[in-house]
Amino acid sequence: MTRIKLCGLFRPCEIEAANELKPEYIGFVFAPKSKRYVTPEKARELKQMLDSGIKAVGVFVNEQPEAVASLLNSGIIDLAQLHGDEDRHYIERLKTLTPKPLIQAFRIKTEEDIADAEGSAAEYILLDSGAGTGETFDWKLAQTIQRQYFLAGGLEPGNVGKAVRTLSPFAVDVSSGIEVNGYKNRTKMAAFAATVRKEDET
Repeated sequence: MTRIKLCGLFRPCEIEAANELKPEYIGFVFAPKSKRYVTPEKARELKQMLDSGIKAVGVFVNEQPEAVASLLNSGIIDLAQLHGDEDRHYIERLKTLTPKPLIQAFRIKTEEDIADAEGSAAEYILLDSGAGTGETFDWKLAQTIQRQYFLAGGLEPGNVGKAVRTLSPFAVDVSSGIEVNGYKNRTKMAAFAATVRKEDET
């Protein structure tokens, strides 16, 4: 089964749509430079609306470990996704502060990037084309990877089926690919989830 992560949610109507679609994960972006940024207070409100069967992932870019751990340990988020320059030392430090699982994101351009991802100390890894570029990377690079991963970067309803067929990732992660004019679109969200689940059935 391919798990689904709908990332960058920041409005109550988007949480309502997610509750109907039942993805395994949704994402809150805590990077202040992002147009999808949410404050911890807003994330707490949204998390209280979220179906208890859906896990909330907090997305961070070079945030202080203590701040990440605080959001995890308070239950505002269930997992932390590290999308900056966090290294092994950072992850080890964060693991002393919280028992909650971590996702480390990697920008995939070469086979060396895949090797770096495989060596991550985080519980999960995420393969992306860049920092929210909305573009895919060369999926052939991921075909040799030996550990489970979240696939991100340029996914949308029209190509996620091929991604699932080609790579069989642990999870697919989408943000801009389910948006219209910068906001999550319920029709696109539903189409994305339906496409993934249809592939899983074949």
